[in-house]
Amino acid sequence: MISKFKLVSLSVFAIFIASLIAGCSAPPTRSTGSRTGVSGASPTSYSSSIASFSAISWQALPGWQEDDLSQAWPAWLKSCDALRKKNSEVNWRQVCNQANNVPNRDTQAIRKYFESNFQAYEIRNSSGSDTGLITGYYEPVMNGSQTRTSTYNVPLYSYPNAWRKSKPNPGPSRAELMSSGILQGSEIVWVQDPVAAAFMQIQGSGKIRLEDGRILRLGYAGTNDQPFKSFAQWLLDRKEITRSEATMQGISQWAKRNPGQVNEMLNANPRFVFFKELPGNVAADLGPNGALGVPLTGERSIAVDLQALPLGAPVFLATTKPLSSQPLQKLVMAQDTGKAIVGGVRADYYWGSGDSAGEMAGRMKQNGKMWLLLPR
Repeated sequence: MISKFKLVSLSVFAIFIASLIAGCSAPPTRSTGSRTGVSGASPTSYSSSIASFSAISWQALPGWQEDDLSQAWPAWLKSCDALRKKNSEVNWRQVCNQANNVPNRDTQAIRKYFESNFQAYEIRNSSGSDTGLITGYYEPVMNGSQTRTSTYNVPLYSYPNAWRKSKPNPGPSRAELMSSGILQGSEIVWVQDPVAAAFMQIQGSGKIRLEDGRILRLGYAGTNDQPFKSFAQWLLDRKEITRSEATMQGISQWAKRNPGQVNEMLNANPRFVFFKELPGNVAADLGPNGALGVPLTGERSIAVDLQALPLGAPVFLATTKPLSSQPLQKLVMAQDTGKAIVGGVRADYYWGSGDSAGEMAGRMKQNGKMWLLLPR
């Protein structure tokens, strides 16, 4: 795309998580996967100043044979819809045109398509490490109302009309905005939980389920240009929570125990995000648009550093599920980006929409490896 929305990015949530527990992950491990018969050559059609690439065999990809690629196929077709229209140093058109001949639900045919038309490349950071940080993000879904009620009394705001012609830079902090009255009349919708509303601001978008059953989708419309500061760190500094509680869930639980301190906590982050209503009655299973300009697919889309990887590309990801050693090894598509996503082996994994996705995203801070798939 890249719109103003994606310049902040859905995956700005990684700023929040990574800032809490940086340096607390286990030390990186090195893969010992086989490279039999593989030259290790770098791609001729793509290069990066912050990552290096080395060709490997398909047999070296952990979990490649076990992944149900039919679940990734719709996400790849969405990538192709955008890649056909873009000028790129990578020639995507031929492989995207060939995708039209592949049966959508035949995972073996899809596997053969990728193995015949793509080369897999191990990604390494500029430091030489083949392991990096994998975080998670999601799209919040909350109940709400387009009119204020006793239940729904926490507003989400559109961009202030007074700033459309002349905007201060930076604008007032969150605390100053909330007390100034400048936001009066800019309310789009009301929700119930101020902490959940703040998390939606961190994510940059979300869905509101209205009382009549309609889904109102909100997208990013701008900020007050104040720096982001973690209110989780504010809680940690005051020993209100432990480091293990510095998650979305832990912060929400603290807020329920301390309702009188919630506004002070939220004001610790001076940054304030404004929304705009996106057109249409959006289906609940349709993800928000990522930086590529196509809807994200739950558990098959990632955000990456565009200095390292080409937007839209297939990537094979090998990591573990949050708070476990259970493997998460999947073909995903690099369809998004974000300021917090920096490095070659670095991804924000899109879990999908709603509370269950939020539970996973809020706890995800794993080590992982990545492989870039490029047309032969």
